Amino acid sequence: MTSATPGAAPLVHIQNFRMDFGEKTVIEDLSFDVLRGETFGFLGSNGSGKTTTIRALLGIYRPTAGTLHIDGRVFSDTFGSRLGYLPEERGLYKKESVLDVMVYFGRLKGLGKAAARTFALDYLERVNLGDKASVRLDKLSGGQQQKVQLGVTIMNDPELLILDEPTKGFDPVNRRLLMDIIEERKLAGATVVMVTHQMEEVERLCDRIVLLKNGRAEAYGTIDEVQNLYGGRTVRLKYSGALPASDKFTVSVRETNYAELGLADGVDEAEVLRALVEAGVAVRGFTAAKRSLEDIFIEVYGDENAPAGQEQH
Repeated sequence: MTSATPGAAPLVHIQNFRMDFGEKTVIEDLSFDVLRGETFGFLGSNGSGKTTTIRALLGIYRPTAGTLHIDGRVFSDTFGSRLGYLPEERGLYKKESVLDVMVYFGRLKGLGKAAARTFALDYLERVNLGDKASVRLDKLSGGQQQKVQLGVTIMNDPELLILDEPTKGFDPVNRRLLMDIIEERKLAGATVVMVTHQMEEVERLCDRIVLLKNGRAEAYGTIDEVQNLYGGRTVRLKYSGALPASDKFTVSVRETNYAELGLADGVDEAEVLRALVEAGVAVRGFTAAKRSLEDIFIEVYGDENAPAGQEQH
């Protein structure tokens, strides 16, 4: 999946990073790289330190210790024109029209007025907001404002794109639209760092990931490497009926007519399928696979920290 160049210097380099707030240590000895041209997932529970790391990387916070480099040096305004940053806390001038806001930020990012206007109009059509160009930003829904913010973030064709929860609160249709746009930026050559709780997005878009827990890297590598690290097999099941209690499997994910089952030691997929059929479950889809990232996330962080909420540091 990755288009990164093997052996090339990483675009983002973080080594032995430590961040203290008073007597509280939020990040402790964190190290990872983001390779040029890849989409990198930065994952963790609420409060694990993801946003703190991004802010330190961008010079918003001063690190207590360690190295945080973009393109071989500490971040400065000289890299600003090559960066697109979508913070978790959104912020645009809400009393102005959508088009005026986008053109204004385009000018700040170095685009000419005509180029900024053309990009804005084309982008608004792309995200189904073409009829909102002259509407004041504060008249849009939260999701619509978020689309505008993403447009502002990518309009300077950034080399490095850092997205903090880019699709939070979106319905499935708009989430897929935004994922398509992010994938297009990667194909255009951008390096993308995604902070997200949406494991579907990670599995679809990301080449490598780091899982942050209690300020340290719990796991780091390709998705396959992380799945292999936690071992185990899973069955992805589409069904109707009631899943039986069984010593052959555990239910790690349960949704309407969909479940993911972890297999007990020594049990193969055929035994699980037989147990389901004998219990009267109507099996409509049965796929054996490595454990999903959703399952691993829940194991690492616990159900109480699964996708939701706001991060403090």
